[in-house]
Amino acid sequence: MRSYNPDLTPPWKRSAPVPEVPADVDLVVEEVRTGFCGAVIRCEKTAEGPTVTLEDRFGKHRVFPMVPRGFLLEGKAVTLVHPKAAAAARPARTASGSIAVPGARARVARAGRIYVEGRHDAELVEKVWGDDLRIEGVVVEYLEGIDDLPAIVEEFAPGPDARLGVLVDHLVPGSKESRIAAGVSSPHALVVGHPYIDVWEAVKPSSLGIAAWPRVPRGQDWKTGVCRSLGWPENTGAAWQRILGSVRSYKDLEPQLLGRVEELIDFVTAP
Repeated sequence: MRSYNPDLTPPWKRSAPVPEVPADVDLVVEEVRTGFCGAVIRCEKTAEGPTVTLEDRFGKHRVFPMVPRGFLLEGKAVTLVHPKAAAAARPARTASGSIAVPGARARVARAGRIYVEGRHDAELVEKVWGDDLRIEGVVVEYLEGIDDLPAIVEEFAPGPDARLGVLVDHLVPGSKESRIAAGVSSPHALVVGHPYIDVWEAVKPSSLGIAAWPRVPRGQDWKTGVCRSLGWPENTGAAWQRILGSVRSYKDLEPQLLGRVEELIDFVTAP
């Protein structure tokens, strides 16, 4: 005979059921233990269980386990769950924020090019804008410095059907870089830049989990000084991989870099 074990807990002591809410992107919730309030960025499955990443209004990211009763939605306790695949009706987007084109083949490379200063710049541009650049047929190359930029541009011989865009680090008034950039006069070449000493600084500190990029005294190697100040091993290659790994989309980059890269892409691809 099957045994019967009724729940003898009085009704007034039973916990009210908590609704399960899909953790859709941009849903704003509050984590109950810390009070951290933010919009859902993504959900992930880990060895320890599912997690959700929230972004607050200051751009700070925090990762939390998706436990029962772990969040408040409009002041009421909820359990976040992974959104159903069918709910993802909004168009998929590339890391740069543009609408993705599934199955699109890379376009034959244009004659025009985008030049950047170094390998790190090229890797960052590829990670965020790579899908867009392949569809547009734009190749990005790095120069290992811009000391000879006017001669490099002259050798490239930009024209109406082969425009050249150049992204320069630390392009601020009075800098060595600004004087070099001023030597480029072709109407079919566009030189723009960001204000940062190195493209590392164009990654938001919040994406790396640091308060701010350290100030490195003059005379010290900037990248080595950054590693030392942050307590990282003084291996700039490993440090860059750590930084690049924190970048998932354009949201992890400063606007001063975003605008300049978009400007170069528009210039090179203009009819």
